[in-house]
Amino acid sequence: MNRTSSSAKRPATVMVEGQEITVTNPEKPLWPEQGITKLMYLEKLAVLSPFLLKHCKDRYLTTIRYPHGYAGKSFYQKNCPEPKPDFVQIAVSEGISYVHLDNLPTLLWLGNLACLEFHASFDRISEPELPTEWILDLDPSREEEPRIIEAAALVGKMLESMKIESVPKTSGATGVQIIVPVQQKYTFDQLRGLGQFVGDYLSRAYPQLFTVERLTKNRGDLIYVDYLQHYKGKTIAAPYTPRARFGAPVSTPLKWEEVYAGGIKPADFHLLNIAERLQRYGDLIDTVKPQDLDHVLRFIHAK
Repeated sequence: MNRTSSSAKRPATVMVEGQEITVTNPEKPLWPEQGITKLMYLEKLAVLSPFLLKHCKDRYLTTIRYPHGYAGKSFYQKNCPEPKPDFVQIAVSEGISYVHLDNLPTLLWLGNLACLEFHASFDRISEPELPTEWILDLDPSREEEPRIIEAAALVGKMLESMKIESVPKTSGATGVQIIVPVQQKYTFDQLRGLGQFVGDYLSRAYPQLFTVERLTKNRGDLIYVDYLQHYKGKTIAAPYTPRARFGAPVSTPLKWEEVYAGGIKPADFHLLNIAERLQRYGDLIDTVKPQDLDHVLRFIHAK
């Protein structure tokens, strides 16, 4: 990303893959405590882009915009902002013109609009009926949940016992998601049934830790095993998206060894240190091949 001009007040111009992008208010603080300005944010997005784009491509994108930084007012954006540059591609679904986030100039254009979070649909643009992953969302009922990594470890052990390989991922907020890449032959309903089986088992085996109660007010301090979120039309905080929270956290895939060892927190992974991790590990989601779940689905249906 080549910067051609910069000023605290005047716009900056960057050239990216042959496209000129104007950066308005380049010195505006987006995460002031970390010293992250808008221009610095775009530089971090460029580092994240090979990973973030991979998990947003062929998905319907929802962004959350924070014009005055992460602590200011925000709004969700589903329809593509206008006017849009020619390099921004659109994907239309149910009357909504979503941004198809498939290139770096588009990512940086959205970053300039103070899109601090990128949420990707579970259904793909090319094949909306058959997902390419199954995801369990572990959602804490309280803002600080010191047991979340312990909870993720228990889910990981259960999936191992079922001969299912998976990748844990911090949400970048308070939760953890368990990602199971799957062969593209299962419906959302089949995978939701599998999620219900796992959630019901965990809430019975560890009633002091897990629940499948949908209403927050009825959960107490339990961790919600959200198997319903994984469905057509719903979204997830994309792997490697920044999150608009103190510390500039990034939704980060983990190694199971890290989870089983304990001692880590979702806030440990953020915009100021994520590049070193990516250089060291690459995309951990790539370490798991698409899983065949026929043996598990047969077992569930036989019960």
